Amino acid sequence: MTDSLVIAGRTFASRLIVGTGKYPSHAIMKAAHEASGADMVTVAVRRVDISRKTESLLDYIDTAKIFLLPNTAACYTAADAIRTAHLGREAGMSNWVKLEVIGDEQTLFPDNEGLLEATRVLVKDGFIVLPYTNDDPVMCRKLAEAGAAAVMPLGAPIGSGLGIQNPNNIRIIREQAKVPVIVDAGVGTASDAAVAMELGADGVLMNTAIAGATDPVMMARAMRLAVEAGRLAYLAGRIPRKSYATASSPLQGVIGS
Repeated sequence: MTDSLVIAGRTFASRLIVGTGKYPSHAIMKAAHEASGADMVTVAVRRVDISRKTESLLDYIDTAKIFLLPNTAACYTAADAIRTAHLGREAGMSNWVKLEVIGDEQTLFPDNEGLLEATRVLVKDGFIVLPYTNDDPVMCRKLAEAGAAAVMPLGAPIGSGLGIQNPNNIRIIREQAKVPVIVDAGVGTASDAAVAMELGADGVLMNTAIAGATDPVMMARAMRLAVEAGRLAYLAGRIPRKSYATASSPLQGVIGS
């Protein structure tokens, strides 16, 4: 069965997107990427040496196999995010961008006003924009209307590991969205990733859940299996929830009845 993730006309074999920060070493990051099966990884433009004059995590990513998705992490205004996206493109990284405009230092929740403004500008400038946003169906619709190639609602605050806090909103976003929906942030363990996919998400993006695990490589494999299992369960269609029991075997034809 062919069930690839397609964003802006580009096909990805995996529905798991992973990050590049917080790993114990670049070598472990590389091994985790391989175990995850991901063919897209996100890189913070402001946190890597894009000049490539010294060794950096970019030296441990096989770009022949893995697509680089630059991100604007640590940007707190639309202007900063727009400037950072252009910096990454001018350095030869990509015209794709995972757009982050953070509105609060403690929660790292997005500044949706700035996010919408930056999305409009970057789409006009020729970028493929994937904005990280709240789990707000109205905001996701506005971002898609502004030209976003996908929307990335959070499952919970970045790095919290709380899992999907508002599954009903994720379900509504998926039902209404005309672009792919990638759940980004909040995943703590494999079951969280499976839940996101069972809700209908087209993909899941995570970093800390893998990089911060005791064994990042083993967790990366667990996440790969969870995303695949969740997607299969979504496509297969779960049974309806009921308040009372239903016998597993039919009662008709029971001997002695």
